[in-house]
Amino acid sequence: MGALRVLVTGGAGFIGSNLVDRLLAEGIQVDVADNLVAGSLSNLASARSQKNAKFSFHKLDVCDVALEEYVNKRRPDVIMHLAAQIDVRNSKVDPYYDATVNLLGSIRVLEAARKAGVAKVVYAASGGALYGDVAPVPTAEDAPRRPISPYGISKGTVLDYLSLYRDLYDIEYTALAMSNVYGPRQDPNGESAVISIFGSAMLKDDDVYIYGDGSQTRDFVFVDDTVDAFIKSIELGGGLVINVGTTQETTVLDLFWEMSRQIGYSKSPIFRPSRSGEILRSALDIQRARDHLGWEPWTQLSEGLKPTIEWMKLQ
Repeated sequence: MGALRVLVTGGAGFIGSNLVDRLLAEGIQVDVADNLVAGSLSNLASARSQKNAKFSFHKLDVCDVALEEYVNKRRPDVIMHLAAQIDVRNSKVDPYYDATVNLLGSIRVLEAARKAGVAKVVYAASGGALYGDVAPVPTAEDAPRRPISPYGISKGTVLDYLSLYRDLYDIEYTALAMSNVYGPRQDPNGESAVISIFGSAMLKDDDVYIYGDGSQTRDFVFVDDTVDAFIKSIELGGGLVINVGTTQETTVLDLFWEMSRQIGYSKSPIFRPSRSGEILRSALDIQRARDHLGWEPWTQLSEGLKPTIEWMKLQ
């Protein structure tokens, strides 16, 4: 695997930077393209401090035509496309921007791959946002897509383009439909960041707000487990949308109490009216990941919270 060259778009972000570290640890040549709007060079401190000849960074927006020139120059074997507008609420405020980044930016990536002869694209899809609130829980990949946000629509439409480019141009793909990923380096302002939001407030002894009654559920998967699915997707899972989660539902209120216990936070949550359009239950069926990637998560939420909270304390 070490002879491979992988380009990571959005590689300065939360999941992307953790993925970069793992790729480098595997001996893989890694190029990162990121516009640093949501990502940060500090997330790549380890990769950059090593002065690793197998690592390069380029400040670049995936919507820019210059991406095609860059991909043609670097000639990666695989593109791992994580660059995105990641906030569901922002997608409702500005659906045009959401579509520009998530849909048109992804088409730019696919065009760059086509012109440069890239063998495969591994796409960071979204689990819960694809299926909406009507699918059975835990939700399998063949559930009808019923997104309830522009974000869900833009991310889901890219799946159709991936399939088309595979048929027309023989570009292989694997789309990883992730549940709520958490772990070190997560921005509390991002999508699915309730753990980061809670932790940031608790560590400052600020009030913690829960929207609704706290019974809404999420499927929390640790970032190291998620990154492992990306690594396996380099060679496996061709032509498939594959869920990456735990199948386990955790209520927001249970999450609050577990984090309170670990941090030593003594206040009760403050409840606010639920947000319109919020998914009430979410967990992903991962049998396809077991069958086609040989992947399943190994980190329990209580264990994954420990390094996550330790990282938050250092910020």
